[in-house]
Amino acid sequence: MEKKYFDSLIQAIDLIGDGIHIIDASGKIVYYNSAAKFLDEIDVDKAIGRHILEVYPSLTFDTSTLLSVMKTGKPIYNIEQNFVNYKGDKISTINSSLPIVYNNKIVGALEISRNITKMRELSEQIVNLQRELYESNNFSNENEIGNEKKRKPNVSFTFLDIIGQSKEMLKLKTLATKAAMSDSPVMVSGSTGTGKELIVQSIHNSSHRKHKPFIAQNCAALPANLLESILFGSVKGSFTGAENKPGLFELANGGTLFLDEINSMPLELQAKLLRVLQDGRIRRVGSSNTIDVDVRIISAINTDLNTVLEEKQLRQDLFYRLNVIALIVPDLSKRKEDIPILVDYFIKKYNKKCNKFFIGVSKKVLDIFLDYSWPGNVRELQHAIESVISLYDGDIIREEHLPFQFKNFHPNKYFTLDTTIIQPLNVAVDKVEREIITSALVQTDYNISKAAKLISIPRQTLQYKIKKLDIPFEQ
Repeated sequence: MEKKYFDSLIQAIDLIGDGIHIIDASGKIVYYNSAAKFLDEIDVDKAIGRHILEVYPSLTFDTSTLLSVMKTGKPIYNIEQNFVNYKGDKISTINSSLPIVYNNKIVGALEISRNITKMRELSEQIVNLQRELYESNNFSNENEIGNEKKRKPNVSFTFLDIIGQSKEMLKLKTLATKAAMSDSPVMVSGSTGTGKELIVQSIHNSSHRKHKPFIAQNCAALPANLLESILFGSVKGSFTGAENKPGLFELANGGTLFLDEINSMPLELQAKLLRVLQDGRIRRVGSSNTIDVDVRIISAINTDLNTVLEEKQLRQDLFYRLNVIALIVPDLSKRKEDIPILVDYFIKKYNKKCNKFFIGVSKKVLDIFLDYSWPGNVRELQHAIESVISLYDGDIIREEHLPFQFKNFHPNKYFTLDTTIIQPLNVAVDKVEREIITSALVQTDYNISKAAKLISIPRQTLQYKIKKLDIPFEQ
């Protein structure tokens, strides 16, 4: 290879985001790219030409992945390695290492390393905090009842915290309440911001497991090796730097383990999870012993069920094991009759938090809210109300107070096509609703409760519609 092409190749490798190390047959470092230098905080000039164990004294001939492939001649992929650099900092990486063979002889080894130090630190902190929180909660809130200890639930949401009187939400709460009486796995699907974890916590808090742990883990953006040790635990020596640590399954024993965004779990780990669900036993990473666990699994996905199967985001056998009870949380755009109730709830919540005195929203703002598509769902509505109350004073939330996404948003407009005025669907719906409500009021002598029951909607919703549709009300 001509030198200019070789130099170009080296420059290209230097731009790769993952660390790349190359050692020769004697174990001496012959190449570091920039990412490796940044990862290990090693001065390249001081490292080149020195034996890898001299530069990484916390490693050994057995624990160094580079030296291992030199010895065996076999590549290894996606192996976690923890080591201490010369500054004393603990580094965690996911390594893929390959022997370099020339004329049927191993002349060196190459390794690609991805830095997961921060990920591992944060994940271990979360596991430790969940353990400490649960243990603290247990021992500070236990009451003796005979020979048993009744412990305070370690999650706060119940079905009373689910705000909504729409047909969709009432049906969801009914199904979720029934699901709480069972130990069967539950899969909750819904878009981001719809309140899936609120449903999940409510199920746990209404179940016979409510005095046992509730442990939550997001499965997205974690390498399979790291997520495996978090879920199942590890034993000392299972990988470099590993200690004896319980996983989330052990912490959740007797209670509920909530696996959020489970469709993001690496496929190779899904098979191990399936085995745990079938056997009721876990095996810590690096251990040959199994541990019995009694854990109810509730999972959540942020897409629809068909997409998960069609795009093979979940193994089919695991999907059917987890999806025994399926609950679908509707988008806010599909239950807009709940918007006035939610607005009132969030105004009261943030009035109290911010010491403000808002009493409601203007008709224009309510019209905007009812016509808006709400891509962020309930969470977006909540943050919009929080933003206004945090920044402004007054008694009514007006259009000029709203966040940027509502600026220049004009509800209830007419659209023209070939000079013909076309009435939007929502205007036509308002007209029909006005006729039905007026008729119901007349038949019940303007008794709100009887009229609401007659047309099968909540009383509060009927009151809102009478005001919104400007229906004359006689008493």
